[in-house]
Amino acid sequence: MLDTHVLVLNRHYQPIHITSVKRAFAMLYQGVAKAIDRQYRLYEFEDWAALSAVDHDSVMTSRQFIRIPRVLVLSAYEHLPKVRVRFSRLNIYARDQDACQYCGQELPRSELNLDHVVPRTQGGKTSWENVVCSCVRCNLKKGGRTPEQARMKLLKKPIRPKWTPLVRGPSKRITYREWLPFLTLAEISYWNVELQSD
Repeated sequence: MLDTHVLVLNRHYQPIHITSVKRAFAMLYQGVAKAIDRQYRLYEFEDWAALSAVDHDSVMTSRQFIRIPRVLVLSAYEHLPKVRVRFSRLNIYARDQDACQYCGQELPRSELNLDHVVPRTQGGKTSWENVVCSCVRCNLKKGGRTPEQARMKLLKKPIRPKWTPLVRGPSKRITYREWLPFLTLAEISYWNVELQSD
């Protein structure tokens, strides 16, 4: 359980990082962060430790079971890390969710390759906007042609991603339902809209 993951939010409830359960407990114990439950209540370490661990993921200490907090809110940190997403094979696979952008088949990365939408022989650049994942079958079928010339349809237009570090974390998919309110655009807007004062 100590190797599972916890979402870390800044004090404005914006996701900034994914950390291990071990590190999350250290941050909670040191008072650097507070745990948040499904009803969006914040807890310091002592209060969190006093909650029942029944029916929840938990770890055993020398005295008791303690629930694993799946989301932490940092007490003082309010910034979002500035990150430039590297143009790399790994990040292209992550952007395209390990799926061929022509047939949609999800494959292990060892069975995928990269395709220039507009081939280099026709002036296509090696860039975020012109490179996609493809399966070997579709890549061979397309050859040195554009999708239109090969009578193939690109499932979605390739774009430069604007990821935060947490998206590039250990898994490409959201792992815990407790994270959902902080990772979907509509929910993030709810937490970060400026409220009118009377």
